[in-house]
Amino acid sequence: MNNINTNVSQGHNWGNKSLVFILFMLFLSVGAFAQNKKLITGVVYDNTKFPMPGANILEAGTTNATSTDADGKFVLEVKTGSTIIISSVGFTTQNIIVDASTKNLSVTLEESAIMLEGVELVSVGYGTMRKSDLTGAISSVKGEDLVKGVITSTEQALQGKVAGLAVTQSTGDPSSGATLRLRGGTSLTASNSPLIVVDGIAGVDINVVQPSDIKSVDVLKDASATAIYGSRGANGVIIITTKNGSKGGTSLVYNGYTGVSQASNNLDLLSADQWRGYVRQNNLTDAVDYGGNTNWQKELQQTAFTQSHNLSITSGSEMSNLRTSILYLKNDGVVKTTGLERLSANIVGTQYSANKALKFDTGLFANIDKWQPLDYRIFERSFNLNPTIPVRDANGDFTQVGGTLNENPVEIQTNRAADNERHRVLGYFKTEAKFLNDFTATVNLSLEHNAMQGSTYKPSYAMMEGRTERGYAQKTYEEYTNAQLEAYVGYSKMLGKHSVSATAGYSYYENIYKGFGAQRSGFVTDLFGYNNLGAGYNYRLGDVYSYKGKSNLVSFFGRANYSFDGKYMLTGTVRRDGSSRFGANNKWGVFPSASAAWKISGEEFMSSTSGWLSNLKLRAGYGVTGNQDGIGEYKSLSILGVGRDSYYDPATGTWSLAYSPTQNPNPDLKWESTRQLNIGLDFSLFDRITGSIEVYDKQTEDLLYTYQVPQPPYLVGTMLANVGDLSNKGVEVTLNANIINNKDFTWDTSFNFAKNKQKIEKLSNQAYKTDVIYSGSLHGLSGMSNQFSQVIKEGYPVGTFWGPEAQGLDADGNIIVGTEDKVIGNAQPDFTLGFGMNFTYKNVDFGFTGYGMFGQDILNATDMMLNDPNRLPSYNVSDDYLGSGIKSSPKYSSYWIEDGSFFRLQTVSLGYTIPFKDTKSKLRLYVTGQNLAVFTKYKGVDPEVNYSGLESPGIERFNNYPRPRTITFGLNFTLAD
Repeated sequence: MNNINTNVSQGHNWGNKSLVFILFMLFLSVGAFAQNKKLITGVVYDNTKFPMPGANILEAGTTNATSTDADGKFVLEVKTGSTIIISSVGFTTQNIIVDASTKNLSVTLEESAIMLEGVELVSVGYGTMRKSDLTGAISSVKGEDLVKGVITSTEQALQGKVAGLAVTQSTGDPSSGATLRLRGGTSLTASNSPLIVVDGIAGVDINVVQPSDIKSVDVLKDASATAIYGSRGANGVIIITTKNGSKGGTSLVYNGYTGVSQASNNLDLLSADQWRGYVRQNNLTDAVDYGGNTNWQKELQQTAFTQSHNLSITSGSEMSNLRTSILYLKNDGVVKTTGLERLSANIVGTQYSANKALKFDTGLFANIDKWQPLDYRIFERSFNLNPTIPVRDANGDFTQVGGTLNENPVEIQTNRAADNERHRVLGYFKTEAKFLNDFTATVNLSLEHNAMQGSTYKPSYAMMEGRTERGYAQKTYEEYTNAQLEAYVGYSKMLGKHSVSATAGYSYYENIYKGFGAQRSGFVTDLFGYNNLGAGYNYRLGDVYSYKGKSNLVSFFGRANYSFDGKYMLTGTVRRDGSSRFGANNKWGVFPSASAAWKISGEEFMSSTSGWLSNLKLRAGYGVTGNQDGIGEYKSLSILGVGRDSYYDPATGTWSLAYSPTQNPNPDLKWESTRQLNIGLDFSLFDRITGSIEVYDKQTEDLLYTYQVPQPPYLVGTMLANVGDLSNKGVEVTLNANIINNKDFTWDTSFNFAKNKQKIEKLSNQAYKTDVIYSGSLHGLSGMSNQFSQVIKEGYPVGTFWGPEAQGLDADGNIIVGTEDKVIGNAQPDFTLGFGMNFTYKNVDFGFTGYGMFGQDILNATDMMLNDPNRLPSYNVSDDYLGSGIKSSPKYSSYWIEDGSFFRLQTVSLGYTIPFKDTKSKLRLYVTGQNLAVFTKYKGVDPEVNYSGLESPGIERFNNYPRPRTITFGLNFTLAD
């Protein structure tokens, strides 16, 4: 405040005296006003008691503000009785009421995980951005927040964690992976899985990295975020960043656990006593009681044990760091002979040059998986067999009875040898060079190799194939190698309130795949197993095969970002892809996108909300991405193949196989294009709640499908062509809350919700026509030859159940069905959600997670077959059948379609941490339960059936590998400087 000084000299005239009087009165009035204002000084510290420069101090409801200096100090004049708001990004905000005694303040701001999201770096493809500066739809999951427990495929770790990302595990087999779908499927014949990027290397196997090695996962959802990946970004992008070394000191971390699992559920079939009671009650004199008391499902199962050991060592300094990790996992399946054994190791390191102008990153990931594949036919046999049949007869041999699909499943499971082994290797070397202050050049070289070999032998005494083939052996091998070179230059500059950054680069990708297989039957002895195929004496056409293929992708890409005053942000992206898979007329494709964001909370007119609304940002983006996976190699070319017809060659006097056309050329073949509009709103409330709301519209054009074409003019009767259109529209909500955060007790919660509606918009054009595509084949089920349960039809989503509607049972126990086929169900869920809570009290931690899918329908084809009156007494039936009143043979209708909605209590974990005094070392002991409960009305073994693919989404058909219920006990030990 400026002081008003008056100097009145004697002898001044009356006018001057009047002026003095007026100035004196003004001085008194100003002084009176000043009595209502107060000069406040203070220091702001962080939670480590270190002074915080740049913290904001604001008088609530005004624009009167200042910030702390380099020593964390501030001075501000405010009105007595007002509230000052002290804040800094990444820390909780404090509100202090100024009263008469307020003068010198000492304020400590606690670090806030919620507010740190604003400064958190997010991978966006070929670079990172602050989360607060994003204009696209990107969700992030930290490594420590991934699903814990027994995880045999990395996809499982993301289950229920990201709104719009559906992770479906349709079987309890530990050797099987999960299916990923982001914002609905976009293709009929191509892959619908997101592109996986690991440490900047695109298109790799997600399971080359173990969950324990993941630092963070960033999921790029909309086209404005994924267009940087061009013709591979239509299904979204999942960017995995792995853990690296620490900058100071050395630490050793061991995490080990052991677990026990049992089947969480089985089909409720008739027991031997129930079967006998039914036979007596109905006076079935032709029924055969074999004298046993067998639960065939239980005979196939076991109590499974799991052990896992993970050791990692990190070290480093300001100039270099290194991290290495090794993992051993052995997970027995709850079905005998199944399981997974994995050995995984990785090493990553960083080295800087003396002036830090150069940075070198290198990484090597490798793992070996071994497992025993299962013959899934055993499940249908276990449902079929009469429960009075013993597993073994009086001679100790496996019991065998006559009848179709009535082989002994324990014999099938036992009398075969099957071993699979997969090797994964990923290595990269990346160099970054800073030059001209604002530029960074990056070159990334990578190589991924994935190889799988399978071996099977069915001895001459085995029922299935073994006896008829007199011993059957098979060996298969397949591998692929992805080599990639990417070079790009980045520019970043701050000009006052203006921020500009740009990236431009080049990418070269080469994929080579090959494989072979051989089989032989007719073995004089079973001693060789699958190790001597030459010992088999039966030679047949097709016993030996091999293949090889190659594809290349050349790309140029660029992205530009602009921000003004931290409130207005623009992003533009473009990629141009040239692929060997595309037809001659469409060798190159261009994939652009644009997005913008407005940080509304940064505007002056929002200052009155700063006490409770710390962030409000509106985003909008539009772009085009592609999907080339459905094309495959050489699909645009005319191809000849060997047929089964032969011809006589008079020159050699021998018969030879004839080659003939197997594929028509299509020079117009190209990628599937997805245009996506996304509008999002990000917000932060009360320094404790963050969230986002996304609304999107995805329109996929040029869908690939194999159409029937006339002969002539075509040499082959089918053609792969781009014709159809498909749409996905939806909304997503994500919420994270730091409800309580104090010294002794914390309470965090997370919630996500997603709703997606899919529709086939077009299937035909003037050149290629089809009214409907029938799918969901039931062929192979009794009485269901050439029966389809689903249609792909304009106006409906993929997975639409099509058939007669059932009205119940008539007086004779026949299922009443209509005469007209119509829509009777939909395999697509109405919405999905994920939920989790974590609590800590001093050294105790407790948390749980769950996820669910709601509104989807399931065709319970297993139940349809088991409720057949013709099965008794030779075969078994479900308990429900005895009270169902059904007297008619199975017929496909809406009667067998059930609501598949469910919510699964995914994990529950309780831990206790023992810290070591005066060190960073600690020991945590924990117990975790997985799949403890499923809330559903579905009558089958598990409602989480296969929802992917074109053939049979939402159909449960004798594929009941039970999902395990697991309890694990473990410890995590950290030894650090």
